[in-house]
Amino acid sequence: MERGFFAAGALSALFGVAAGAFGAHGLRAIVAPDLLVVFETGARYQMYHAFALLAVAGAATRWPGPRVRAAGWLFVAGTLLFSGSLYLLALTGARGLGAVTPFGGLAFIAGWACLASAPWGRGRTRFSHEETT
Repeated sequence: MERGFFAAGALSALFGVAAGAFGAHGLRAIVAPDLLVVFETGARYQMYHAFALLAVAGAATRWPGPRVRAAGWLFVAGTLLFSGSLYLLALTGARGLGAVTPFGGLAFIAGWACLASAPWGRGRTRFSHEETT
C-alpha cells in the first residue's frame, strides 16, 4: 500500500507540474482568462493532493489500516474528479463538467477526515510499544 500511494503521489506531482507549466505557457494564448484561472485551480489542487498522497504513504507505515487506505483512494478519486473536470472544462469550455467538480471536492474533504482520524483507528500503530514507554 505504501509504495502504491507513494508512486501515485509522485506521479501526480509530476503531472501537476506539467499541467501548471502548460497552463502558464501553452494555454495563455489559447483560452479565455477565466478558463485559464479554472485550469490553474485544477493544477494547484492536484499538487496539494499529490503531497497528501505522499503523506498517506508515510502514515500507512505508522498507522496501517482502512482509514489511511481510504484516505489515499479518496485523494486519488478527488484528483481525477476535481482537477480532471477543471482541466476538461478549461480545455473544452463545456460548462456541464462543472457539475462533476464538487464530487471531487467532497472526496478531498472525506480523504482529509479519514487521514485525520487514522491514528485512532484499528491497527493504531506498528510502534505501539514506543508509545507506552
